[in-house]
Amino acid sequence: MKKRWLIYCIAAVVLLASLSVVQAQSETTVASACASAAVVTGASKHTLDSDGLAREYIVYVPQRYDPAQPVSLIMSLHGFASSDAQQVLWTQWNTIADEEGFIVVYPQGMGSPARWNTGQHPIPAGDAQQVEQETSDNPLAGLLAGFFEEVPVDDVAFLGHLLDQLETDYCIDPARIYVNGLSNGGGMSNRLACELADRIAAIGTVAGAYTELPGGCHPSRPVPVIAFHGVIDPIVPYEGNPDINFPAIQTWAADWAARDQCDPTPQVVEGTVGAVTGVRYTGCAENAEVVLYTIADGGHTWPGGFPIPFFVGKTSEDIDASATMWAFFSAHPLH
Repeated sequence: MKKRWLIYCIAAVVLLASLSVVQAQSETTVASACASAAVVTGASKHTLDSDGLAREYIVYVPQRYDPAQPVSLIMSLHGFASSDAQQVLWTQWNTIADEEGFIVVYPQGMGSPARWNTGQHPIPAGDAQQVEQETSDNPLAGLLAGFFEEVPVDDVAFLGHLLDQLETDYCIDPARIYVNGLSNGGGMSNRLACELADRIAAIGTVAGAYTELPGGCHPSRPVPVIAFHGVIDPIVPYEGNPDINFPAIQTWAADWAARDQCDPTPQVVEGTVGAVTGVRYTGCAENAEVVLYTIADGGHTWPGGFPIPFFVGKTSEDIDASATMWAFFSAHPLH
């Protein structure tokens, strides 16, 4: 057990160190119609002003990036009480980015603990700064306030501003922008699908904590959705929790199938192995699709990713969520 924790600690130190060093080995300036600024490959930390708040994010640019060629963008959102750096580690998206040539961005939520506003109406930024200061002064009080007390900032606006910035800084294909997230980040991905469907081609969620949206979910177009959820998830129950308005995961998937005008009877996904089963809703409008993978022995973790060293259950190795998402995303550009 001590050896395993040592591995976790070493991995985290290496990750953080890599973000503090400017990786200039591949810095080039290329004049093109798409992007002409100098681009540094590898991982780098950035800050963006959004509604008067300094918002942070990590960008990963593969070495093979060509600023003259539009590439896909993957936005990956961390879970409650987690961070952008941890999301890098858990998901292993950067490895796939190196293989496939896309860019990954990992935004940082706000609050103490850090989280995403998945369902509340935003309030003015000045009030948000006051709330941020109060919770920072007493992290324990912020934690006890609960998972469901959202940080009152407009995260939809922030993530929209972030997309604007990334499309300025890099050569992003606007038809291939995809969002995914873990837990509370999965809930935020769900909200973005409802409210930014004109910019986001498809979403992916893992152990998603879905909360009711003000006015409901009314996307401007059918949105392709892929989700993964463990049956023995101790944080977000697979069967839902009516006391806190968590939907049953199968009901949530069926609701997306209805929004996307799919055939209401799902098909079994062939070729799954081990504890993984899957269903797929097809016949949807505008070539959308809804896929749900259920992991019988899965916990509140990212399947196929780096094991989360907390009391949140098993990390399945029977399916790679990031690789499976990428295959799904690749088949569903924005029309």
